[in-house]
Order: sequence, then C-alpha cells, then structure tokens
Amino acid sequence: MGRIILGVIAGFILWSILWIGSDQLLMAVWPEWYGEHQIMFQFAMNENKPFVPDSTILLMHIIRSIIISIIAGFFAALIAKENSRSTLALGILLLAFGTTVQIMAWNYLPIWYHLIFLVLLVPMTILGGKLKSTT
Repeated sequence: MGRIILGVIAGFILWSILWIGSDQLLMAVWPEWYGEHQIMFQFAMNENKPFVPDSTILLMHIIRSIIISIIAGFFAALIAKENSRSTLALGILLLAFGTTVQIMAWNYLPIWYHLIFLVLLVPMTILGGKLKSTT
C-alpha cells in the first residue's frame, strides 16, 4: 500500500512539473502568441475582466494534458510496481485538482474545453499505467 501511495504522490508531482514546465517552455518559444495569451488569461482572472481564449491554445492544452497524464500514469505504475490502483487513484486525484482549477476558470473558457480536459484525465492516466507491464 505504501508503494501505491508513493506512486500516486510521485505521479501527481511529475504531472505538475511537466505541466508548469511545458507551459513555461511554450511561453518562452512563442512569447507574442502563447505567452501573451497566458498573461492575458491570468490578468482577466485576477482582475475579473473579459477574456477571449485562442481555441488553438486550448487544443494544445488538451493535447499536453493527454500526454502528461499518460506519462504520469506510467510513472505512478513504475513506482507502485502495479498498474491499476495507483493509476486510478492518481487519475481521481488529478480530476479533483483539475476540477478545482477548471471551476476557478469556468467563466473564462468554453464549456467544451472544461469538459474534454476533465473527462480525459482519468482514462489517460490509466492508459499510462497500462503501458507499464506489471511483470
């Protein structure tokens, strides 16, 4: 049980590092496009101002989330030395945290984005774990 908990914690930390790290990388690579979008989004949330999101960036977020969730699920299974309970627990943790974040951003982003982002967290995390053989 301890390894499962460790796997879940490690998977969550890895997901967070990869998300923030890839966001920072994208902001550095495309400061006038991606970076400005992210800065304006943060400004809109902080100041309760209107915001018009870029659908391409939202799709990039969904793709990043899919890839990062698969990697985190694989990593959790690797640490836990099993690929079912650890990845399910990690997926549920990511969903709970993601729901909180999406609720904070609810008025600034389209519903299709919120729903797709959240719905894919658990299955992609489980898929990542399935890529790790239990042998």
